[in-house]
Amino acid sequence: MQTFMSIIAVFENHQKNKIPHLYSVHSWCGITVFVLFFIQWVIGFALFMFPGASMMYRSRYKSLHVFFGIILFAAAVGTCLMGINEKLIFSLGNSYSQLPIEGVLANVLALLLLAFCITIGYVVTRDEWKRPPLPEEQALSMDFKTLTEGESPSEQ
Repeated sequence: MQTFMSIIAVFENHQKNKIPHLYSVHSWCGITVFVLFFIQWVIGFALFMFPGASMMYRSRYKSLHVFFGIILFAAAVGTCLMGINEKLIFSLGNSYSQLPIEGVLANVLALLLLAFCITIGYVVTRDEWKRPPLPEEQALSMDFKTLTEGESPSEQ
């Protein structure tokens, strides 16, 4: 919801300042990431939160969901980096090459954002960092299996 409101704010700002819409690679990547993230969210919600979803479909989609989640996160960070660079070039113009304080601050922000992305990528790909399922989640998982595949939790 916040991302959607941000996109609306950008369009309104461009309209107010008579800036063309969707002309830069930053804007194209931003819209693409937003649409793909929304699709990922809808499919994930339908498969993992809807009680009638089959365990077979959940297990098949889970690895794709994780993979595309990581890819979309990296793409979002890349889009942010492009946005920082675009803003610096538009705001500072040729003076950016002399490294004014705004340029240094933005470059440090970009490096911190990149470090954040790398750290998150490392953490989410390590099995030792995965949270073990809670007892209530295991019981819920059995209930979903009972509803979708007809097995009784007592049979397991």
